[in-house]
Amino acid sequence: FRMGLSRMERVVRERMSIQDTDSITPQQLINIRPVIASIKEFFGSSQLSQFMDQANPLAELTHKRRLSALGPGGLTRERAQMEVRDVHYSHYGRMCPIETPEGPNIGLINSLSSYARVNEFGFIETPYRKVDLDTNSITDQIDYLTADEEDSYVVAQANSRLDENGRFLDDEVVCRFRGNNTVMAKEKMDYMDVSPKQVVSAATACIPFLENDDSNRALMGANMQRQAVPLMNPEAPFVGTGMEHVAARDSGAAITAKHRGRVEHVESNEVLVRRLVEENGTEHEGELDRYPLAKFKRSNSGTCYNQRPIVSVGDVVEYNEILADGPSMELGEMALGR
Repeated sequence: FRMGLSRMERVVRERMSIQDTDSITPQQLINIRPVIASIKEFFGSSQLSQFMDQANPLAELTHKRRLSALGPGGLTRERAQMEVRDVHYSHYGRMCPIETPEGPNIGLINSLSSYARVNEFGFIETPYRKVDLDTNSITDQIDYLTADEEDSYVVAQANSRLDENGRFLDDEVVCRFRGNNTVMAKEKMDYMDVSPKQVVSAATACIPFLENDDSNRALMGANMQRQAVPLMNPEAPFVGTGMEHVAARDSGAAITAKHRGRVEHVESNEVLVRRLVEENGTEHEGELDRYPLAKFKRSNSGTCYNQRPIVSVGDVVEYNEILADGPSMELGEMALGR
């Protein structure tokens, strides 16, 4: 895009120097073809512009959260050595140490961790709970830190024992400092992990009892979940991790309510919801929202894409509540097998 703009700028400068400045119009100066060409080149032929993997909602979600070291300006598979592919301590809470392809791309293609976000400068940040240094207790303040900022702090584990006031029960706490797992006095803690799940990606967090699995087998499990074919009658797992509902909702395959409202009409191919608007402490009815459902469509991966309503007429639904299951979902939970 930057190259396209610079080409356009050059054309404009050339035309300004040639043509009469009194009679010239912006339409005569500006040619947007270089910008369009660079955008089409990126979306049409770039190595990083990929046809979305849509075998099931988890595959869709994971593909959207993928991080690649390949492509223009990046590495090549042949040149990348073991050091580049290996897990590094700065990945903690930012890139999943488990979910990566097997084969030549191992360690070069990764997945964003559950709570990570990309800041305005393009660096990945992960959240931590601030420790009040005066009272030595955990506060509700959440700070997002990049890997280099984290190097200055001592971070306690998410499962450290706390009392009802948020103070550490043990005098010595298991913590991390610059990539070293160590034990330090509780007074030295600066931050605490927000959750044990923050280390891993959405797909890996769907594996129950992950801590008891060998890392190589967990890698295979995380990758194979994405290959599950949606069934006609999905069944949610009896043993889950609490991530199933979140993954299902955030994948975009389910239909969620855009506003709070009451369900007025439910059919296999659409749901109608009357908005409930609150003004001056009283609630009155607003506009009617129409939610069309996809029925037995073909997904990118050739699997069945079908949405089924899970609400009834008269139900009051909140904002972002699931109205209809997508493929591989049961009552708003991810249901990959049975």
